[in-house]
Amino acid sequence: MVKYQRLSFDEREEISRQLACGKSERAIATHIGRAPSSISREIRQSGAIKPEDYRAVSAHRRSNRKRHQRRKNRKLDTNIILRNLVFNHLAKKWSPEQIAKRLKILYPKDMDMHVSHEAIYSYLYVLPRGELKREITTCLRRHHRDRRHRKTRQKSCSIQDFLSIEERPAEVADRIIPGHWEGDLIIGKQCASAIGTLVERTTRMTFLVKLKSREATHVREAFAKEFKRLPPDLKKTLTYDQGEEMSEHKLFTQETDITVYFAHPHSPWERGTNENTNALLRQYFPKGTDFNTISEEKLKMVQNELNDRPRKTLGFYTPHEKFAELLRS
Repeated sequence: MVKYQRLSFDEREEISRQLACGKSERAIATHIGRAPSSISREIRQSGAIKPEDYRAVSAHRRSNRKRHQRRKNRKLDTNIILRNLVFNHLAKKWSPEQIAKRLKILYPKDMDMHVSHEAIYSYLYVLPRGELKREITTCLRRHHRDRRHRKTRQKSCSIQDFLSIEERPAEVADRIIPGHWEGDLIIGKQCASAIGTLVERTTRMTFLVKLKSREATHVREAFAKEFKRLPPDLKKTLTYDQGEEMSEHKLFTQETDITVYFAHPHSPWERGTNENTNALLRQYFPKGTDFNTISEEKLKMVQNELNDRPRKTLGFYTPHEKFAELLRS
């Protein structure tokens, strides 16, 4: 007799995606290797009025709440030092997975200081309603956002004599050789302000650039000033979208020796590192932020905090640590 295993968060995420694509419960069951009755029961017990209303996060939260109602003496209940450490890092916008993996690096032999990311999620979801729960859960990233496919008109690029991403050296895609960057702007309230973001593809090191305007000359000067602080070996290429703020790319290359390559229109996945970084930054600067009110000091504080967060793709080391290795080599 095979013991039944509860649905994992990843399986619930897949159910949510498949339902959004209009798949049937039987097709979803086949896709994730579960019985159709399990999918039907999961949707019914999630509280969703319609199948397309099903959300993985809320369903997982409900399941954990029921499962833990009878549980006592959770590790985060009994280990006050561990709980305080987890809460402190949540306040720094670290994800539960980042916290869990980082603890194993910091305390490799101390099992009392190890906790799984699922245990952290479960603990947060069963916290009683109140100020603490609101404060802690607002630090978590949103997992239920789905990218919407929109039909958009293809616009001709106003940037002249640019190099396409198709001409970019193969070494950039491999992420083995450092010094290749991705850039973008995060737009503020009513499109009246913006900040620049520059991300190194190998280490995920991020620089936030204060901008007075989105005018091409100012963006070029601000980006060039940021890159002047780096050694030549860490300044090779910059991949950008076809935004008009980079129309002075040739002059930028003359000033920095950094070759600029442009992604295809409406293809954010071609700058996936930068897109992911911008999503993380929205935790600090939600939509509607007026960047004119954000000081240079505040911007650099957020930059440092983001670069001190461990990343799964870096083996749960931080961008600061990996970038420092490059500077020492």
